[in-house]
Amino acid sequence: GDWDFWIDFKDRRMWPTVTPIVAMCFAAASQSFFWTRFRLPIGATTVVLALLIGEWINRYDNFWGWTFFPINLVFPSALIPMGFWLDIVLMISGSWLVTALLGGLGWGLLFYPINWPVLAQYHQATEIDGVLLTLADLIGFNYVRTGTPEYIRMVERGTLRTFGKDVVPVA
Repeated sequence: GDWDFWIDFKDRRMWPTVTPIVAMCFAAASQSFFWTRFRLPIGATTVVLALLIGEWINRYDNFWGWTFFPINLVFPSALIPMGFWLDIVLMISGSWLVTALLGGLGWGLLFYPINWPVLAQYHQATEIDGVLLTLADLIGFNYVRTGTPEYIRMVERGTLRTFGKDVVPVA
């Protein structure tokens, strides 16, 4: 969803937590199917690769094909190394419990470092009109769009931040 579409929301607090949890559901279901039916530890990698191909088709057709939105600002997250990790843990241990604990922990912990090389260029700080922003935030302000990210950006700049420092319940 919106947490993985826009480049200016890939450097927020919620992107490293929401996206891996949602993607883990697909990987775990596929891994369960391939392991119980065929005894092959390729389920997570297979579904993550299929998901990535589908995401690229979606991003290219919908964002570039329909609206000419720059494709480098809406790229999908890298999930393939995390799928490898999950399948390797299942292959070595052969246990659902170990895979759930170590594989799931590794899945969540590997997500941000794996995506960091692609995102690093957008974390560069810049000052515009006396306001310190990242390039991702500057891009988000310049490429105006409707939807959840703009609303949450307005909430973050307002006084609702004082209610527990979290805008997720408000959104």
